[in-house]
Amino acid sequence: MPGAPRSIRIIVNADDLGISTQANDAIADLMSRGMVTSSTMMANGPKFDEAVDRIAPFTNASFGVHLNLTTFRPLTTHRDLEVIVDDTGTFAGNVREVAFTRSLRRAIFGEWCAQIEKVRERGVNVSHLDSHHHVHTIPLLFLTLRRVQQHFGIRGIRISKNVYSPCYPASRAVLMKKRIWNTLLRSRRTTKTTCGFTEFGTFLEAARRDRVPWGTVELMVHPGHPDFADETASLKTPWIDRMPFNVELINYHTL
Repeated sequence: MPGAPRSIRIIVNADDLGISTQANDAIADLMSRGMVTSSTMMANGPKFDEAVDRIAPFTNASFGVHLNLTTFRPLTTHRDLEVIVDDTGTFAGNVREVAFTRSLRRAIFGEWCAQIEKVRERGVNVSHLDSHHHVHTIPLLFLTLRRVQQHFGIRGIRISKNVYSPCYPASRAVLMKKRIWNTLLRSRRTTKTTCGFTEFGTFLEAARRDRVPWGTVELMVHPGHPDFADETASLKTPWIDRMPFNVELINYHTL
């Protein structure tokens, strides 16, 4: 007799909640349709307060914090953040180009804590952490991320991307570095992660070639962003019906 069909539990997480009204509207729309199951909030985003109001009806979704070191103004004014802030007081986007001194890591810890505290103070039950431009996966910030996780007792954390399109594979060296980082992240028993993580479009391509990890996968989407209009349109199609396996949509609370 043939075996039971394989299945994957999938979190569809919308990044950048709070970055713009367009993003807030698009994320809320997709959540109302059941097409997005989770989202991460940008605490220093210009439309953060609006985002908090928009998510109130979605009690079956999970909401995390989109840790930020690259865009908009930081919430704290620690002088050691000056190396990653420009003359206007905005994050300069150069965080991968600076030396991570002890004082800078301490300042980043304070900034990330302020971002999480702002979200929690608005009554949001923070389920997980990820970051804008994946800055939480910078190796020299690993211990800072751990401190933040321990300080707030947040279990869920996005892993580093480990699912790639067969058309654009990662090198063995890149895959090894990511495997090491993800293994270290999971080494703490209180940490909760998916087995796989990638972009929505990459997942669809990998799934067609049967090259996705089994168990749980997080798919990153960016509704409301003009550069991701095709992604959002694809998300609204019956993509689950086209998968060569069973799909169960979950969130970080049900992971």
